[in-house]
Amino acid sequence: MLIEILVFQGVDELDAIGPLEVFRSAKAAGADFDARLVTVNEVKEITGSHGLRFGVDGLLGSQGRADILIVPGGGWVDRAAQGARAEVERGAIPAAIRDVYEAGAIIASVCTGAMLIAATGLLRGRRAITHHDAIYELREYGAEIVQARVVDDDDIVTAGGVTSGIDLALHFVERFEGAEMAGKIARSLEYERCKPVDVKPNRIRGLFKKAAQ
Repeated sequence: MLIEILVFQGVDELDAIGPLEVFRSAKAAGADFDARLVTVNEVKEITGSHGLRFGVDGLLGSQGRADILIVPGGGWVDRAAQGARAEVERGAIPAAIRDVYEAGAIIASVCTGAMLIAATGLLRGRRAITHHDAIYELREYGAEIVQARVVDDDDIVTAGGVTSGIDLALHFVERFEGAEMAGKIARSLEYERCKPVDVKPNRIRGLFKKAAQ
C-alpha cells in the first residue's frame, strides 16, 4: 500500500513526521505500507513552520497512484507567508488533491491540512474535523463538524490538531492491518492512543481488517 504524505514550505513538521514514523514502524513490523514524503513541485529542501529543514522522497505520484494521500497543515491559523493558507491561494496543491481523489485514493488530513482538502470542495456535506482554531472556517467550506480526534468518513479521513496525526496513522494501521498491529506500534512508540475516533457506518472503500476476514 502506497501512502504519500504531501509536504510544502511552511508545513507543520509533526503533522508530517508523526504519521511517517508510525507507517514506517508498521512496515518494519511486517505491515504492507510504503510511506513517502512528496511534493507537487521539484524542491531540494522543505523548511517547516518551526524551522526544521528536511528532504523529500520525490514528487507526488512518481511511484504510481497513492492508495492514501495524507495532507498535513501548518501556517493556517497564524496566516503565515508559507503554509497551508498560502498553498490554498496558490491552488496547485488543492488541484493535485482532487486529481488523486478522483483517481481512487483515500484522502486524509492532519490539523489544518483539512483546509487544503476543503478548498477542493470535497468536504462540502462531509463529516470532518481540523485544528480547533480553524473549525469555524472549515464549517464555512460546508463541512459537517464532528468533535472527534479522528473522523473517518470512508474515503476522506480527517484529524484534529498536530499530534492527532499519530492517532490518524494508527487508525489506518488498525483499519488495514488490524488492532493487534496498531497496538504493537503504539506500544513501540510509547504512545497512548487518544479517543474518540468517529467512523462512518457502512464503509465503502475499506473495512477494518477484522471485519473483512
